Amino acid sequence: MTRNTLHIACESIAEDGSRSSALHAVAPSALVVAGWTGRDSAAIEHHIEELAALGVPRPSSVPLYYRMASLLLTQSAEIEALGDQSSGEAEPLLFFSRGEWWLGVASDHTDRQVESYSVAVSKQMCAKPLAASAWRWRDVEAHQDAIELRSRIFEDGRWVDYQRGTLAAIRPLAALRDGLPGLGKEPEGLFMTCGTLAALPNARGEAIRPAAQMEIELHDARLQRRIVHRYAVRVLPVIA
Repeated sequence: MTRNTLHIACESIAEDGSRSSALHAVAPSALVVAGWTGRDSAAIEHHIEELAALGVPRPSSVPLYYRMASLLLTQSAEIEALGDQSSGEAEPLLFFSRGEWWLGVASDHTDRQVESYSVAVSKQMCAKPLAASAWRWRDVEAHQDAIELRSRIFEDGRWVDYQRGTLAAIRPLAALRDGLPGLGKEPEGLFMTCGTLAALPNARGEAIRPAAQMEIELHDARLQRRIVHRYAVRVLPVIA
């Protein structure tokens, strides 16, 4: 199988605090989207019930690991989506390269219409944009809960906050990673998105909603750095 190659600037911090960056050319061997990853079990159950009222089936387990085609991963500034009922969501991204785990940010772009009958299929239908930079996981693991996850969308002619919170709302990422069935000791090229935050409603009360452009971000205030990726969505016509 032909693989796409992703080029990611991976930053490491030495014991003396100095920073260095190396460009990794990573051929994804597998893509996993972890879902239902919130730490608050009551909030998860409430969200499951909300989605069930919209026709979205309950998950078979919590958390849940969806296997996706690795070719969905992209660093392009534009993706294509069938119809106008898809939307993105910012997620922390763990991947394994050159004997190390790295933390980046990606968007689990999803077809919301298809989601009403199959979450797995809805995720498989859309490209998964990711940023072109990452941090060494062991440099941030101890303060992961303080790292901010954020997304913005271009709506009504301006950029607005769409999601905002910290990784403290998501299960510890190493535990999510280690809970993946069949995880090998050195899974070179494995990419896993680790869950997301609730969408912030707009003035019309709309929460999860499509947008023509989206920006996703990780902000590490302790080490004063950010990872940002912005992408546009080109809508393809649905031909019956």
